[in-house]
Amino acid sequence: MKKLPIILLMIHLIIVCLLPMKCMADDVFYVDTDSPISLMIEVLPWDIANQIIPNGKIFTVIDVETGLQFKVQRRAGKNHADVQPLSLEDTKIMKKIYNGRWSWNRRAIITFVDGEMIAASMHGMPHGAGAIKNGFPGHFCIHFLGSTTHRSGKIDTIHTLMILKAGGKIEDYLNELDPYELIKIFATAVNIHDKEILTHTIAKTETQLKLTTILNELTYLGITHMSFLPVEDLNEQILVEIPVEVEFNLANKGKGKKDINFVIRRDSLIDRWYIDGQSFIKEF
Repeated sequence: MKKLPIILLMIHLIIVCLLPMKCMADDVFYVDTDSPISLMIEVLPWDIANQIIPNGKIFTVIDVETGLQFKVQRRAGKNHADVQPLSLEDTKIMKKIYNGRWSWNRRAIITFVDGEMIAASMHGMPHGAGAIKNGFPGHFCIHFLGSTTHRSGKIDTIHTLMILKAGGKIEDYLNELDPYELIKIFATAVNIHDKEILTHTIAKTETQLKLTTILNELTYLGITHMSFLPVEDLNEQILVEIPVEVEFNLANKGKGKKDINFVIRRDSLIDRWYIDGQSFIKEF
C-alpha cells in the first residue's frame, strides 16, 4: 500500500504553518502569496489551481489523516475538478481510505502535481460518467479554495474546512470568526465528526475529558434558530450568551430538540472567541 513518504510527512508537520496568508471577503477565506518553494503546502484559489491541473492532468492525491496516496487524472469539471483514479490499484487505495465503503464524506487531502503541494478536499462517492478502466464506476470531485458545486454554484462549507485543515490553516480561519459563525462551525464539526476542528472551537478546560465523552455521543447537531445581535455590538464584550434552538441526536438517548445557551468567551478584546465547554456540558 502506498504510504506518504517521510519527506512529505516532515514537510507537512514542520513548514505547513509557515505559509503567509491573507484574508479575503465573503466565502473565499485565504490565499497564499506566491512562493518559489515548491514543496510547501499551498492554499491556492480555484482559478489558479484550475490552471495548474488542467483537464487530462495526472497527479497524486495524499490523504491527510491516513497518509495513503493514489494517482488520479482530471477528466472534466468547470467549477471544481472531476477526477478518476488512474488504475484499479489506485481505486483500491482510495476505497481503503474510506474504510472499504464509498461515501460523500469530505476529506482533507494534498494534491501533489509537478512538484507543488496544494491543499484540497475530496469526497469518496463515484457518480456520473467515467472513461478509465479502473474499477471505479464514474468520477469523484476535488475542491480547491473558492471552487463551487456544479449544481448549486455555491461554495461547500465542509470542503472549505477540509482545504484549510489540509493547509494547516484552521486556527487562522477560526481567529477571524464572530461568535455566531463559530457556533455554526462547531455544529458542522460535530456532524462530520472532526475532532481536530472541534478542539479548535472549544476553550481548553479541566472538563475536557467529560466534554470529549459528550461529543463522542453527540452524532448530530442541527441549528434551527439563532438569535443575532449586530456583530459590532460585540466589539467591547469578552463574554456573550447566545440562545440557540437545536435538533440533536445522542447515541445513547436518541433524537431531541432543545434551547441551548451557548456561552462564547475570549481572554481579551484582541483575542479570538471560544465556546465555553463547561456551559455546554451543563446543557447536555
